[in-house]
Amino acid sequence: MTMPSERTRAVIHAGEFLQALSQDASLPESVRRQARGLLRHYPSREETLHAGQVEEQLTEGTLFQPTFSSSIDE
Repeated sequence: MTMPSERTRAVIHAGEFLQALSQDASLPESVRRQARGLLRHYPSREETLHAGQVEEQLTEGTLFQPTFSSSIDE
């Protein structure tokens, strides 16, 4: 089972990967353009961690588990 911190880390790293792809001049322009297009609506590191913080507060004391975490273990 994926833990919220693992899921958060994966989303953040995927965003960093898309950012790297969008700037890699050795890749075809179509690939870089597609990565930029995906990044346009992709959450930033700060937004992802903030979502985790909100979810942790909303699920505290309930049976529900947050999807994201306010921190990542790296």
